[in-house]
Amino acid sequence: MVSVSPAVVMRLVASAYTAAEKAGTIVRKVLHSGELGIVEKTGANDLQTLADRLAQQSICASLSRCFPKITIIGEEDLPAEEIKEDLIESGVSEEILQKTCPEEYSGLKEEELVVWVDPLDGTKEYTEGLLDNVTVLIGIAYGGRAIAGVINQPFYNYELGAGAALGRTMWGMPGLGAFGFQLKEVQGDRRIVTTTRSHSNKLVTDCVDAMEPHEVIRVGGAGNKIIQLLEGKASAYVFASPGCKKWDTCAPEAILRAVGGQLTDMHGKAYRYDADVKHMNSAGVLATLRNHEYYVSRVPQSVLTALNSD
Repeated sequence: MVSVSPAVVMRLVASAYTAAEKAGTIVRKVLHSGELGIVEKTGANDLQTLADRLAQQSICASLSRCFPKITIIGEEDLPAEEIKEDLIESGVSEEILQKTCPEEYSGLKEEELVVWVDPLDGTKEYTEGLLDNVTVLIGIAYGGRAIAGVINQPFYNYELGAGAALGRTMWGMPGLGAFGFQLKEVQGDRRIVTTTRSHSNKLVTDCVDAMEPHEVIRVGGAGNKIIQLLEGKASAYVFASPGCKKWDTCAPEAILRAVGGQLTDMHGKAYRYDADVKHMNSAGVLATLRNHEYYVSRVPQSVLTALNSD
């Protein structure tokens, strides 16, 4: 019997899984050390910590060592430097390697894949101790579409107190499914909208109000908001502002699409994740598990006018 080696994209996802877990460990370690090494990038709402820097170095170095031809785009603008060996993760998720690659992705080559990395999504919340908002995001794109995503929550379970096993990793691929969590939907026809905690303005609130929500949740982190959709805590993520970037949405979009959800701009148009696209999601983010058309139809004209589709 001939053993067929797993498709490149499956090997990449299997490596991204362990790289995300390693990054989660780094993020916890930095927090417990008490030395966050905070730097303001463009202001008090746009921070970078030692954890952001080390986690990104770890993910990028680990993946590029195994897959030298992929394009990796990370959030943090870091100087090229020698990466310490203890930051490199060479393990892979055997469980992912056992899965059958969706036919349409089975022949993809390394150089066709673009990896979008947010080493620590929810940095502001991280510095404020809102640890359940924090995620590590690794998204994989091909032909401009998000085709696989890995999300690690370094502090999952932290509210259970000392001795709790911290952290979890979820992943998904459209055409294959999503793993590492229990998919739930909001009960009944309740519309629960999750939106930004720290980047609000009149446009953002007008748009949320236009959805006629029964409830509004304000939390940090794009990855965290998509997890709320996946776990039935919210029915739509509505952010009518250009603050979000491709590395915030690539991994979450892939997992959301793997379970039948959608992520678009406020016009209902899909974002592209090619290597040469601009990084800002200029026309806002609208994500849902179900009934995407309803939410797109409610977006006010003022928002559509203010946020031009790319």
